[in-house]
Amino acid sequence: MEKLSATYEQQDKEYIVGAYGRFDVVLEKGKNATCWDVDGREYIDFTSGIGVNSLGYADEGWARAVAEQAAKLQHTSNLYYTKPGVELAKMLCEKTGYDKVFFVNSGAEANECAIKAARKYSFDRYGKERTEIITLQNSFHGRTVTTLAATGQDSFHNFFFPFTEGFRYAKANDLEDLTSKITENTCAVMMELIQGEGGVMPLEKEFVKAAAKLCKERDLLLIVDEVQTGVGRTGKLLASELFDITPDLVTLAKGLGSGLPIGAVLFQKNVAGVLGPGQHGTTFGGNPVACAGGCEVLRRVSEPAFLKEVQEKGAYLKAKIEEIPEVEGVDGTGMMLGIRLKTKTSGEAAKACVANGLLILTAKQKLRLLPPLTITYEEIDKGLEILKKTLA
Repeated sequence: MEKLSATYEQQDKEYIVGAYGRFDVVLEKGKNATCWDVDGREYIDFTSGIGVNSLGYADEGWARAVAEQAAKLQHTSNLYYTKPGVELAKMLCEKTGYDKVFFVNSGAEANECAIKAARKYSFDRYGKERTEIITLQNSFHGRTVTTLAATGQDSFHNFFFPFTEGFRYAKANDLEDLTSKITENTCAVMMELIQGEGGVMPLEKEFVKAAAKLCKERDLLLIVDEVQTGVGRTGKLLASELFDITPDLVTLAKGLGSGLPIGAVLFQKNVAGVLGPGQHGTTFGGNPVACAGGCEVLRRVSEPAFLKEVQEKGAYLKAKIEEIPEVEGVDGTGMMLGIRLKTKTSGEAAKACVANGLLILTAKQKLRLLPPLTITYEEIDKGLEILKKTLA
């Protein structure tokens, strides 16, 4: 008898554009960090949908908040105010210390908004020539034409010409190179504090602090892309806290919605009034159902005890993984970890893990872990046992 998964996989290939390299799994349901495919096979999930399902699968509190809002008002457009949008914005500002929020639908859109805000800020003060933004080599900021241009990896700069102009790329952790890239036309510096898609590469704290100081001295806006690191992923609400900096603009997405599409840009006071009516917008931004889910996420994830537990689970994961003979080392912070392997390729290892019942990610030559922040120690141990056997 043919498995149900084979049927769905064939129909996927028939009807959906083949832009994704999928694993041979058709997921049907889940609970926290455990999920099952349509054939009833169980998996431990170390991916949380690439860092999205911060509260895991089918969290009762999140599902209730979303369902109750969907039964009342699912969408209004931004021509009207909504209670969930105001509540989430207020909570974000109060818990992060930022002045205002702009809601969008994804990480790439959040980065687009931050880029526009930085260029408008500079236009208002210095005129239309001061538009360049410096990003870092090995960075990743999204898949729109503009955020691909902002991405500091040559492999992404192909096929879709012409890309948006106005980006220069500096070496990560090299203040001299960053400084040399600044010209009279520079308006901002944009960076990830841990380069996720680039291989789970944390930046050096001294470099980040020096870059922030340089931006302040030259009135360049500092944009920090926390699409992957934000909302508790590193054991802090914002990874910026680990680096002792306060960027002018911070972008969020992924874990904020815990499964529904949402992104946000946090604005410091100096830039909060830059965008006026009609200068940016999105039909679905601030969707009340997504915001209701975001409120539930933020209420729980921002609790000190919750964040402490994320740090402890991350340290436990890291220590246990480092004991595996095939592992050369583990990079990252909190529940954002990258595993360096001695002999195996990341792609082959990930495929074998999935075949053995563990969902795991890759980032270049590393295995990448972004588990639900609510993962239990029992689920961690089950996943680690599969990982250990697979790598052996």
